Amino acid sequence: MGYCHCRSCRSWSGGPVNAFTLWLPEAVEVTRGAEHLATYHKTEMTHRRFCRLCGGHVMAEHPTLGLVDVFAAAIPDFTFVPQVHLNYAETVLRMRDGLPKLKDFPAEKGGSGEMVPE
Repeated sequence: MGYCHCRSCRSWSGGPVNAFTLWLPEAVEVTRGAEHLATYHKTEMTHRRFCRLCGGHVMAEHPTLGLVDVFAAAIPDFTFVPQVHLNYAETVLRMRDGLPKLKDFPAEKGGSGEMVPE
C-alpha cells in the first residue's frame, strides 16, 4: 500500500496523488457488479477498470508487473496503511510523512530503485 505520484495516476484519480493497494490477481475478486465493469487499456502496463453505471474508478490491472492496484477508497471498511511513495520524482504535492520515497519503481519491478529526499 502506498501513494503514486505519477502524472498518469494523478490524471486518473483526479487528485494530486493516488492511494493504491497492490494485490496478486488471484487475490482480487469482485463480489458484486462485475458485469458493469469496463476496461480502458491506457498502456500495456495499465488496464484501467471502471464502473459503466456510475463511472467510479475501481482498479488498474498491471499485467507486466503481475499485480492489480485496487484503489484504497474502492474497498469498503479497508484500513489503509501506506508503506511507500512511488514515482515521487513527478510529485506535485510534497508529503513529509517519513515513508520511503522512490524516484520511480523498485528495481525488481523495472524501476531504478532510487530513493529521493522527502
